[in-house]
Amino acid sequence: MKNFPLKYIFFLLLCTNCNVNYGQLKYAGKISDDLEEVSGMESIPNFKGFWMINDGGNDAEVYEVNMEGKIFRTLYIDGKNRDWEDLTKDDEGNLYIGDFGNNSNDRKNLKVYKLDAKDMAEKKSIDPEKIKFSFPNQKKFPPKKKERHFDVESFFYHNGYLYLFTKSRTKSDFGRSDLYKIPAEKGEHEAEFLGTFHTCSDEHCWVTSAAISPDGKKVVLLSHNAVWQFTDFKGDDFFNGTVKKYDLGHTSQKESICFTDNTTVYIADEESHGSGRNLYRFTLD
Repeated sequence: MKNFPLKYIFFLLLCTNCNVNYGQLKYAGKISDDLEEVSGMESIPNFKGFWMINDGGNDAEVYEVNMEGKIFRTLYIDGKNRDWEDLTKDDEGNLYIGDFGNNSNDRKNLKVYKLDAKDMAEKKSIDPEKIKFSFPNQKKFPPKKKERHFDVESFFYHNGYLYLFTKSRTKSDFGRSDLYKIPAEKGEHEAEFLGTFHTCSDEHCWVTSAAISPDGKKVVLLSHNAVWQFTDFKGDDFFNGTVKKYDLGHTSQKESICFTDNTTVYIADEESHGSGRNLYRFTLD
């Protein structure tokens, strides 16, 4: 077998993704192996990188990741990763972990972990605050199959509240997402219902992550192959704003989205069937 110079081997490795079609997305990097099931991310100010978490059943850890997807620090959380689904941060840099994945719609222990910004800067192991919540309109655990609208994979912080976007488990209505809000403070809360939005009807339309722009003027919802943008809304009536759908031209198990500025979002997908675990960049209008 012919021996190739190292420089050619290095070039081939760099070009692993050269001919892959990512549609409208710009490839930004391959996420570290330890984040094979990345389910949530949030940006760190001044383009220093991202916080990322894995899906349920993995270690209760938060990873600090650079702009190319490589881990350089790990925070150990005193809590269980029952079904961690998304990350968000507040104006003071405190981080919130959404432990509210609820595939079977039978959970009675939905919660959000709040990580103090000072603890994150100074400690390796963190004892978080717990923000517990329930849906007042859910009476059975689980409800009938046609009423399973209480799975949550998406949320963000805005003006003292956490806004939760549900993921429908009803086959005829996969694109339904109900919006609720709870106070971003320790305690037990009943989620307040705000409205409903429909993306489309198949599984690729499941809402898997959400984010709000730094200036608070854009809200985005992510699915496996699209982004929905809401603008010109009043207060927190996001669904009654102007809606624009971006077809990404690329389908994968996308689970995470966050803003780095008012027009740029980063998206991450889980590894599935030998592909994915990538970090992408996308520009909004």
